[in-house]
Amino acid sequence: MPVNQQMYQLGAKRNIMREIFEHGKRRAAIVGPENVLDFSLGNPSVAPPEQVNQSIRAILDGPEAASIHAYTSAQGDGTVREALSASLNRRFAAGCGPEHLYITVGAAAALCSCLYGLSCPGDEFIVVVPYFTEYRVFIESAGAAVVEVPAKAETFDLDLEALERAITPHTKGIIINSPNNPSGVVYPAETLAALGELLRRKRTELGQPIYLISDEPYREIVYGAPAPWVPNFYENTLVCYSYSKSLSLPGERIGYVLVPPAVEEWQTVYAAIGGAGRSLGYVNAPSLFQRVAAACDGLTADLSVYERNRNLLYEGLTGMGYTCVKPEGTFYLMMKAPEPDAEAFCRRAMERDLLLAPTDTFGLPGYVRIAFCVDTATVEKALPVFAALAAEYGR
Repeated sequence: MPVNQQMYQLGAKRNIMREIFEHGKRRAAIVGPENVLDFSLGNPSVAPPEQVNQSIRAILDGPEAASIHAYTSAQGDGTVREALSASLNRRFAAGCGPEHLYITVGAAAALCSCLYGLSCPGDEFIVVVPYFTEYRVFIESAGAAVVEVPAKAETFDLDLEALERAITPHTKGIIINSPNNPSGVVYPAETLAALGELLRRKRTELGQPIYLISDEPYREIVYGAPAPWVPNFYENTLVCYSYSKSLSLPGERIGYVLVPPAVEEWQTVYAAIGGAGRSLGYVNAPSLFQRVAAACDGLTADLSVYERNRNLLYEGLTGMGYTCVKPEGTFYLMMKAPEPDAEAFCRRAMERDLLLAPTDTFGLPGYVRIAFCVDTATVEKALPVFAALAAEYGR
């Protein structure tokens, strides 16, 4: 067959998430979208903060309106990178300048640029189970191998002993995601400090850097203390960020890679990431939304809706006898399926127009992910359906 077989498999492979999405579309056309209880996708349900619309209008009506849709530098507009670095320094004491930021077409492009820029033949990247499904696609497409390391059972915090056992001379990096998709867990400062100590020790033993790639699209979506700033705990940290979730702009595709000055040979790493973006054909991130991000960095959409939904779901589901991980961040709740086959449970829920995501696709069988980025009325309508399912399983 005259096509790339790896790419063909990615395009043709059966995908339970796609099946759930397509089922929801079909059912919505029959029973009405308001009667399909769709918790399958992480599509933000709250409007962007008003400052987003204000900044768009100000930019389009401003003196540079004629050139706003032109190309920018490949690494991002210089004034945008100055504004973002100033924001990071103010909020996190990041110690960075515009030269440390590479503006990307969302977090996916940020991750791919890092992975393609770092990967050499024989390299491995460690991912912590459960993990965002596309990590495997990105890593293997970059020519590296995936090494899965389970998080701690029950708490889903990092298992440092398991991570240490997984590190070999082939380990190029570790990807962490805090707040975590799908578990909602925020890794505490003490865990990150211990991880930093482990990676420094292994770097000395192996005589080569191990990069910590911190994937942070949910950084601002927390229900309590802010998520710790990961570069504070380990020098060779690369931060991948997206405005999709914090500003409710998933369709606008805007994010960045931060290569802090503490990274070993950071200029070389930065150049490799930029070269990867070039090879992948990214050209530059959307010009208008680069400027919007600069104007709105650090803001969030109204998170009170997510917190209210989280509380309703967690209290309601645990009261029915379900076992759940209480989210500390993100807009996901992970629930243990009432039978070993989580996909079978999701299919049974689909018969009642309740759409959930089995976490098999996140590397963890036996759980479902509930994306509560929906209106609160949907949560309230879903609770009796969860109760009916619980009764079917004798709970």
